[in-house]
Amino acid sequence: MRTTYYTATSLDGFIADATDSLEWLFVQTHEEPERPALRYDDLVGRVGALVMGATTYTWIRDRVVAGTEAWSYDVPTWVLTHRDLPGVEGADVRFVSGDVAALHSDVEASAAGRDLWVVGGGDLAGQYADAGLLDDLVVSTAPVTLGEGRPLLPRRLQLRLDDVVRAGDFVCARYLVDGPRPSADWLG
Repeated sequence: MRTTYYTATSLDGFIADATDSLEWLFVQTHEEPERPALRYDDLVGRVGALVMGATTYTWIRDRVVAGTEAWSYDVPTWVLTHRDLPGVEGADVRFVSGDVAALHSDVEASAAGRDLWVVGGGDLAGQYADAGLLDDLVVSTAPVTLGEGRPLLPRRLQLRLDDVVRAGDFVCARYLVDGPRPSADWLG
């Protein structure tokens, strides 16, 4: 079982703009990469549970309620939040709060031996990394800069590039998590 943070980012490292919107992402030309480890459809086929933050959930849910998008996940979705949020009719959405390490065994159990997908946001993925529970990142970098917004991963991590490919206008890369990044004084 792997825990993967699969997301898209602007060239300057933001997963959402300053208003928490992803609309900038949908004007880009994207093609599915040829390699299975980088493909969205392959990811969705191997995950048994999703984990997302409240802002990501709210953005998706608002689009579902507005009728511009359908709830497309048929696996349990765990939303980490401190707020009371409405659910999505017919979806297995579980609202929880607390430390990701303490919640991890319940999330894993709901995945029934399949992988976990950390959908967003960056701080949530960072919490998984801090707890030593994040295995890899699959990041599609769009050819746009936002100047400000929600950061991709507001943590210092040591990553190892595993794969990279062009997918339309995007650069898709898979990084393996080696652990927390050493402090700046390791340079000597």
